[in-house]
Amino acid sequence: MNEDWEERTAAAWATFDAYEEADAADFRAVIDALVAELPADSPLGPFERACAWDSTGHSDQAVPLYREALSRGLDGYRGRRTRIQLASSLRNLGQAEEGVKLLTPELVAPSDELDDAVRACLALCLADLGREREGLALVIGALAPHLPRYQRSMANYARLLVEPEG
Repeated sequence: MNEDWEERTAAAWATFDAYEEADAADFRAVIDALVAELPADSPLGPFERACAWDSTGHSDQAVPLYREALSRGLDGYRGRRTRIQLASSLRNLGQAEEGVKLLTPELVAPSDELDDAVRACLALCLADLGREREGLALVIGALAPHLPRYQRSMANYARLLVEPEG
C-alpha cells in the first residue's frame, strides 16, 4: 500500500453517492479491485470490503470482514473506525450487547475526532437494550462541549441521568 493507493481509495469512496442502490455491486467491485492490489494478509483489505458491504446495506456481509480486519491487527484510527462500524452492524443484526462490549473500552481510548461517533453508536446499542438513560447521558455528554452556552449544566445533567440517587 502506498499514498497513491490511499488517494485512489479515497477517490472511489468520494463517488459512492453517485451509485444508485441497484448499482451497489458495481461500487463493491471498484473497492474489490483496489483491495486486490494489497498484500493478501493486509488488514486493510477486509476493512475496505466490509465498509463497502456495510455502506450498501449488507451488515451481515460486513460483520465477518470487520472481524477479520481486527484479527489481522488493524489498529489506530482505522481500527477505531472498524470497532464503531462493527458495533453498528451488530446492532443492525440484533446483537446490540456485543456492540456495547466492543465500544465501551473506546470511551477511555485516546481521544480523537471519532469520540462522538463512539458515543452515538454506543447510545444506540444501549437504547436497543432498554438502557435509554445511559444512552441519553452519553449523547448529551458528547453534545455539551459543542454548545455555545450551557456546557457545564448539560454535562451535569448527563451525569445525573446515570448517577445513583442518594
